[in-house]
Amino acid sequence: MNKNEKIILYILAAINFSNIMDFMIMMPLGPQLMRLFEIGPKEFSVIVSSYTFSAFASGMLSSLFIDRFDRRKSLMVMYTGFIIGTALCGLSNSFALLMSARIFTGLFGGVIGATVLSIVGDVIPFERRGQAMGIVMAAFSVASVFGVPFGLFIATHSSFGWQAPFLFLALLGSPILYLIYKYLPPINKHLLTGEKREHIFKAISVILQDRNQRKAIFLSMVMMLGHFTIIPFISPSMVANVGFSESQLQYIYLVGGGVTVFTSPYIGKLADKYGKFKVFAIFASLCAFPVFAITNMPPIHIAYALVVAAIFFILVSGRMIPMQAMITASVNPKYRGSFMSINSSLQQLMAGLGSLFAGMIIVKDQVSGHLLNYAYVGYFSIFMGFMAIIIARGLRTSEGEKF
Repeated sequence: MNKNEKIILYILAAINFSNIMDFMIMMPLGPQLMRLFEIGPKEFSVIVSSYTFSAFASGMLSSLFIDRFDRRKSLMVMYTGFIIGTALCGLSNSFALLMSARIFTGLFGGVIGATVLSIVGDVIPFERRGQAMGIVMAAFSVASVFGVPFGLFIATHSSFGWQAPFLFLALLGSPILYLIYKYLPPINKHLLTGEKREHIFKAISVILQDRNQRKAIFLSMVMMLGHFTIIPFISPSMVANVGFSESQLQYIYLVGGGVTVFTSPYIGKLADKYGKFKVFAIFASLCAFPVFAITNMPPIHIAYALVVAAIFFILVSGRMIPMQAMITASVNPKYRGSFMSINSSLQQLMAGLGSLFAGMIIVKDQVSGHLLNYAYVGYFSIFMGFMAIIIARGLRTSEGEKF
């Protein structure tokens, strides 16, 4: 991997860091938000899903035209909107205002992820794309090991309260935006093919007619639906069921993110060496064990809970890295931007539905304060994980080769 490729990947990783932290911080803030706004699991799931449903709508809309623009310019516009939306979250002081700000942020944040993945697919050759995905997705680890713990720290120790993490991200976004402008080159090869530009609905038509692309999108939807039935309620359950204090939640992300900082790049290399489907299937299967443990966890010592959380983080990133590499390779570069926007928007839709589904299943015991029925949500998530393996088995590259 040459120097220019590394610079691009590190900038994309910085973008991913801020975008992921903005989304992730909502989950550990759950106990504070439910306490301060006097809301239950159902209302909290609405806050989480408001972002994802907004991201779904904007992703579907952007898929109609995003391949008609330089990806660098598109990224700058989307990231500017993301910074504004995050600042609005930091200025919110009520349930209604926060939900409105999350909807605005989702309009831009959801498309950013798709654009980042499209750029990786455009500038990094397939034989090095697993490693590239590992670098870009290591932003998840950094957001976990530094971003979320730091966000929780300033949320509990600063005068700004829970709004502090969002104000921090808005300030951080400005230098990142400058790096995009300064160092990211024009990414417009998809515009310079000399071919006549198709009608804006052509990309959607191609996806609907291409069985392989439909299968890739279905894989994303199944995986995200299962994933987001449990993710929003990990922190609330750790406080209500296991015995964590709100200030101790940062250790989950510190430990989990810390281990994946090292494992994510290595997993990417494994996927390149041994096959992306094989690595995906192994990690997706193993992920069932920590999912079961987390959703059935009784009050235990914090050290044991953190070990389970670390294993969960490793295995989740282990299945996501090869899955993303397979999905980006399943579409012709000419339509990759539109495809990734549609794929990302449907992922957001499934994340929102998963959160709402969990919010309807999980109830709070008014006497003990425990969250009930989380185990049933975990069983559903495990089932979706094995379904994803079956779907991924038949996936091919855009040239028809096996993964």
